[in-house]
Amino acid sequence: MDGEAESPRRRGRTTLLVAVLITAVIVGVSAFSVGRLSTLADPMPVSTSAEAGFTRDMQVHHDQGVQLGFLVRERSVDEAVRLLGYDIITTQGQQSGQMFGWLSAWGLSQSAPEASMTWMTRPGMTDSAHEHTSGTHVPGDPMPGLATDAEIASLTAASGVEADRIFLTLMIAHHEGAIDMAEAVLDRTNNSIVRSFATAVIASQQSEIDLMTEMLAARA
Repeated sequence: MDGEAESPRRRGRTTLLVAVLITAVIVGVSAFSVGRLSTLADPMPVSTSAEAGFTRDMQVHHDQGVQLGFLVRERSVDEAVRLLGYDIITTQGQQSGQMFGWLSAWGLSQSAPEASMTWMTRPGMTDSAHEHTSGTHVPGDPMPGLATDAEIASLTAASGVEADRIFLTLMIAHHEGAIDMAEAVLDRTNNSIVRSFATAVIASQQSEIDLMTEMLAARA
């Protein structure tokens, strides 16, 4: 009886998850297409620019998202969580490769000439000359939302529902950090491809945050 009663709810949550993931893919592909068509009109970013700093740091950020997705798929038996992990692996892996390509097209090194997050410590376009909002970040500090080694070890050691909860908690923070970075670069660039990408990151990852918050509450 319990299994029969839960089945429609499970199907409903899975349908919602699929809808969110499809939306995230469509938004990301659309932004990439628009960006590719308009890149020729954009000046080439220099190595210490916000565009280059964001691109390098977001690659690292996305690569950890892929790592967390693989970890939960190996440890979870929950269909919805495994599907979410698969989407994060494929979407963030593809986007990481896309950003690698930007740096190559810009003629810039994949390695940064300065500490990570340095670009976020510089004033944005909406900051005043005497007081700006970038002081909350310190060059070389961990990127926003990045999971620590201890947190990754905790997920690695977990299984089943415990792994689901840890993964969802870490990934909500991870997505929030990516949104922080995307909002920061939007305030520091007029490059059309970077702006399209950052706008898509904000939209898709906020949608997934809302979904993961509901999924976490259901597994409390």
